[in-house]
Amino acid sequence: MSSSRSPLHLAVALDGAGWHPAAWREPVARPGELLTAAYWADLVTEAEHGLLDFVTIEDALGLQSSSPTEPDGRTDQVRGRLDAVLIAARIAPLTRHIGIVPTVVATHTEPFHISKAIATLDYVSTGRAGVRVQVSARQNEAAHFGRRTLPQFRIEDYRTPAGQELVTDLFEEAADYVEVVRRLWDSWEDDAEIRDVATGRFIDRDKLHYIDFESGRFSVKGPSITPRPPQGQPIVSALAHATVPYRLIARAADLGYVTPHDAEQARAIVEEIRAEQTAAGRGDETVHVFGDLVVFLDDDPAAAEARRERLDALAGHPYTGDARIFTGTPAELADLLQELSEAGLSGFRLRPAVVGHDLPAITRGLVPELQRRGAFRRAYEADTLRGLLGLAHPANRYSTTA
Repeated sequence: MSSSRSPLHLAVALDGAGWHPAAWREPVARPGELLTAAYWADLVTEAEHGLLDFVTIEDALGLQSSSPTEPDGRTDQVRGRLDAVLIAARIAPLTRHIGIVPTVVATHTEPFHISKAIATLDYVSTGRAGVRVQVSARQNEAAHFGRRTLPQFRIEDYRTPAGQELVTDLFEEAADYVEVVRRLWDSWEDDAEIRDVATGRFIDRDKLHYIDFESGRFSVKGPSITPRPPQGQPIVSALAHATVPYRLIARAADLGYVTPHDAEQARAIVEEIRAEQTAAGRGDETVHVFGDLVVFLDDDPAAAEARRERLDALAGHPYTGDARIFTGTPAELADLLQELSEAGLSGFRLRPAVVGHDLPAITRGLVPELQRRGAFRRAYEADTLRGLLGLAHPANRYSTTA
């Protein structure tokens, strides 16, 4: 079947050896190289080979854990990682087209630092930077910083009044955080740098602006010390599973990752985000909604299923997560993606179960299949990540010139 909708957007989420906790034990894995620049460069080069829109790089402020809210003490799974923003800056110059989107934890970092870091990444990548903003309710991560104490929070606490209050507070803080970051990106006008040797003028001081942001959580004067990024505003994205984080996407992001398990759920999530967008006064703005899926891809569906079962046996339990797990062939996955796109998703962020196996299966199996159906690009058609996502260069909110 050919695609009647606009072509799909595709990203991959990179995390260590892959999303299955036993992925590092596969023969194709490279566990001894997980902390090398070359490993990450290879992954992003492969993703670019498949013409993908961007990669995201996972990160956190505590060790990986099989528990979503606390450490687990396990020693049979990958523990330890490099800083995502620094990986992104290292690999950006080795690529030419693909967007690079590291994860940052808003809860314990300063928006001034992150604004400067992502602006720098946008320069290093010549306009291909983004950021995935994440919150943390983990007590052990708060203990690394000693600035705040968080109550104990387990998944089962989510629906309690105290749990909802905590989650709402963390996501409202994240919205303020993004607002500070965005204002700092705008605090230099695009032409603030004159760089005229003859007159001795390097910058036009009238085109640098204080942001004077004040809220209950942040007080930031500005301006940034890094000139406005090449994209004006690098892409801001966030993962969301429920109304409170959907509101963050609608209010503050360019792109949200969601985890529907079927087309009906995808349609309901997109409708909720669109309603929140309208409520936030952004009804006329493009906010992409990508579906997240963990993928086990093989040419034979039985081989994909057997691989998943073997990895589950190594891990000692069936792998489950927040997102739907797809096991099958690239053609079957293409069918599913097209079905889900009809429900209003504009793209997908695929999480390779075993990155050494499933990333090439995406770039060399799924992508050609989608291209045959007219559902995916055959060449990169833009030089920036905003361009790939169909987003215009944004006006500067502080601009003093027409």
